[in-house]
Amino acid sequence: MSSDHYFSATPSSSYTPRTIHVTLQGRAVELTTAGGTFSPERLDAGTAVLLNNVPTPAPGGNLLDIGCGWGPITLSLAMASPHATVWAVDVNERSLDLTRQNAESLGLDNVRVCKPDEVPDDIVFRTIWSNPPIRVGKDELHSLLRRWLPRLDERSDAWLVVARNLGSDSLQRWLDATLDSTFTTSRHATSKGYRVLRVRKHGSPSTDTLDLA
Repeated sequence: MSSDHYFSATPSSSYTPRTIHVTLQGRAVELTTAGGTFSPERLDAGTAVLLNNVPTPAPGGNLLDIGCGWGPITLSLAMASPHATVWAVDVNERSLDLTRQNAESLGLDNVRVCKPDEVPDDIVFRTIWSNPPIRVGKDELHSLLRRWLPRLDERSDAWLVVARNLGSDSLQRWLDATLDSTFTTSRHATSKGYRVLRVRKHGSPSTDTLDLA
């Protein structure tokens, strides 16, 4: 049995690509996945809930997908906002290769695929979409979110999908307790056992929390 996890940096299993058919941004596409990545057989249910419950992303600027896997969130962002730069980050080298390959196959030249440390420190994000890697463990997950959420631009939102039975409500409480007073966290949507959390970074003066869906 393989000891690979989708958050392994270098999967030890052999690279055996497969083709799947999914619909992203209303467009039927053919993409490549492989074992050693997150949900290689299909579009994950949580990711589908996220994509069905987020507002249209900003038309420009920098957008971020935390834990891109083989790329469905990244590709959706890039298709919705062709004039924005979409940063796809992951620690899994196979995931990065697949996201890069899938973006190229769809002609999406606004995608930047890289490891977390390769994202320039001075970049802030107009939005973040993520199905975060809950199974890395609470400490690693919290470290991941503390790293990226403060890099939201003012008056911008992060959208996170988390299964209720994997701690979505406790994560919301942790975010409220951990992020500084320029942030608010709210429950945006509930569907099929998942919560979509909205993390809003306010401006100065503070902006009201508005539902943009």
